[in-house]
Amino acid sequence: MTDRVYPSSKPTTNGGAAVPAAATTTAATANPSNTKPQLRQPYRPQPQYRHRRHRRSNCHCNFCCCCFWSILIILALALLTAIAGAAVYILYRPHRPEFTLTSVRIAKLNLTTSSDLSTSHLTTLFNLTLSSKNPNNHLTFSYEPFALSLSSSDVQIGNGSIPAFTSGTKNSTFFRSILSTSQDLDVESVKSLRSDLRKKTGVALKLQMDTKVKVAMGKLKSKKVGIRVTCEGIKGAVPKGKSPSVASVANSKCKVDLRIKIWKWTF
Repeated sequence: MTDRVYPSSKPTTNGGAAVPAAATTTAATANPSNTKPQLRQPYRPQPQYRHRRHRRSNCHCNFCCCCFWSILIILALALLTAIAGAAVYILYRPHRPEFTLTSVRIAKLNLTTSSDLSTSHLTTLFNLTLSSKNPNNHLTFSYEPFALSLSSSDVQIGNGSIPAFTSGTKNSTFFRSILSTSQDLDVESVKSLRSDLRKKTGVALKLQMDTKVKVAMGKLKSKKVGIRVTCEGIKGAVPKGKSPSVASVANSKCKVDLRIKIWKWTF
């Protein structure tokens, strides 16, 4: 009868000596090849909200500081300009120049229409006498050439010019000018002008003079500034025959306005 051999449930021995269970566990732990590898978590940097908020707050503070100093500088410059202007006004007492229209003679004022009523032609000739007065004691005005325009009911009926001149302190200057035109008019201009020519009170005329002036205060000189002189209240009549008619200028008044040009617009 054959003997059966059964495996022993006891732990294996090393050279006949028994290996305890704790040693077996330690050996298994020391050998990493027998354990399952552990996965490493990827590095994810934390968002730096505090730094971003800090930078935004710094930019906002810098912008506020720039705005504050800019406004402060503008106010300081405006204050200095106002002080300088007040000082100049107190010292020099500046006044605008004065213009007066002394006489207007109408030598020709003809409005003719063709036989077929298709075209209307206007021919005019005016002789003007004007005066310019400088009422200031310390200011001198240097004028560029004037461009003159005479109109009636917004219809231009004469053009002319005045040469450049200088008006000294407490000085009056007289000059003459000839205004004329020879042009065709449209239907609306003809209707408006004919209605004025038929008035018994006379034709209402308006004179405009545009130029640039430079103001001198001792050794100080300003830049050239545009001005417009407008004279209204002129009443004229159509001349009869070859003798010119004299317009009434007793109620005429001339005012001087500054002409400020900004890019394409003139105010």
